[in-house]
Amino acid sequence: MIKKVLIANRGEIAVRVMRSCRELGIKNVAVFSEADRTSMHVRYADEAYYIGPSPSNESYLVIDKILQIAKKSKADAIHPGYGFLSENAEFSHRCMDEGIIFIGPSAFAINTMGDKITARKTMIKADIPVIPGTTEKIKDIKSAEKIITDIGLPVIIKASAGGGGKGMRLVRKISDVSSAIRAAKSEAKVSFGDDSVYIEKYIDSPHHIEFQILADRHGNVIHLFERECSVQRRHQKVIEETPSPLMNEKIRNEMGNHAVAAAKAVNYEGAGTIEFIVDDDLNYYFLEMNTRLQVEHPITERVVGIDLVKEQINIANGEKLRYKQNDLKQNGHSIECRIYAENPDKDFMPNPGKIKHITEPFGLGVRIDGYVYEGYEIPMYYDPLISKLIVWAKTREEAIARLKRALYNYKITGVKTTIKFLERILDCPDFVSGKYNTHFIEENRNFLISKKKSVGKFQDIAIITAFIDYITKIEKLQPEKPSHKLCNNWKDFGRKKGVLRL
Repeated sequence: MIKKVLIANRGEIAVRVMRSCRELGIKNVAVFSEADRTSMHVRYADEAYYIGPSPSNESYLVIDKILQIAKKSKADAIHPGYGFLSENAEFSHRCMDEGIIFIGPSAFAINTMGDKITARKTMIKADIPVIPGTTEKIKDIKSAEKIITDIGLPVIIKASAGGGGKGMRLVRKISDVSSAIRAAKSEAKVSFGDDSVYIEKYIDSPHHIEFQILADRHGNVIHLFERECSVQRRHQKVIEETPSPLMNEKIRNEMGNHAVAAAKAVNYEGAGTIEFIVDDDLNYYFLEMNTRLQVEHPITERVVGIDLVKEQINIANGEKLRYKQNDLKQNGHSIECRIYAENPDKDFMPNPGKIKHITEPFGLGVRIDGYVYEGYEIPMYYDPLISKLIVWAKTREEAIARLKRALYNYKITGVKTTIKFLERILDCPDFVSGKYNTHFIEENRNFLISKKKSVGKFQDIAIITAFIDYITKIEKLQPEKPSHKLCNNWKDFGRKKGVLRL
């Protein structure tokens, strides 16, 4: 049985895993780089160990250092979180060789589903719908042009070892094939060390819908329904929700069954996600599998009522799944938005720095998965995610209203954040109606990012603040009236809170 877990990660996901460990009575171990000495996950852990300089390739990505600390701390299991080494087959294999439990799938499953070409072949063999395209890497431009002519434009050139939108190029004209392939191969080589690319038919109005699965080592696999992830920026998710406003019960059951079949095809073990591309007519195609816990897993937890990290640990302990497919149902509606230290008015440039003030929202149906605090310095070396804000309500309309209220109450100063940008998404008619796809941000850019509107609002704030300052100074010059002292204090308090809300 697992008694001590090392979390090979940082930030909010490290804290989130530690919380479930504590509830299970399992000791937890943190690792930290130079930049993370004061991070919340270091403070929250039972034990914490330094692993090296700030760059991740000298700390969080060094397998030997992670395993060395696991042995030193006598941890019997490692949870990789997401990112870093979470989908590294070598890491999974090395843990097994060292007699340490890897809370995740086998190296075989990671390798098979991590290579997009191999994954496509595996899914085709399992009779799971895939997007029309190639099952071999592109060998030369001439043969690629012939294949594209047969498939039909538009197509997308994709890195076989890729993810996160890297190594991808859209081709709408046959004359652009050569330059698109060169660019995709070059980016793939830099990002993944492998320049293999393949061709897929491009779906013009794509919806990105994924299914959460759990699988044990005894052959039991279940899905925990879908997550709608179509609000994306540069192929990175911004807002996720469940249930999907696009889905109906028939398609949900079909896709869920295919997600289970996909996991069984690679003898999967643990928590994972099967991603699909869905068109406007609800035709769906396998996209890829994420062989790890997803960033957006909390919305599934809230709607289904299952702690996915606890289930990961139970599965790693060799236990059978505690749930059958028929035991599960969706209850209410949940939405998650990601709060980043980025400046939306400057093309979402990362904005690391010190948090001077933070007020987090609370209340019924509100959850924060975060790790920052007042005085904390967000480092420049990692993803600038501050937190994930998750809400739940009985209906989608109530969930949107609750998320609006929570974002309104969420105050962070010292760094630029995406909070106001997220508020505008929730006001956008296409989002409110649920009729949106992965082009949502691009198609609504003028509504979502309006510099003129922002400047005007800041001018209004400046005028109001100056006026209140002027009134306050006038009042200080007036003789104090004891009978009104309490009233004046309450007025001052109200003014300050009003300005803060702006």
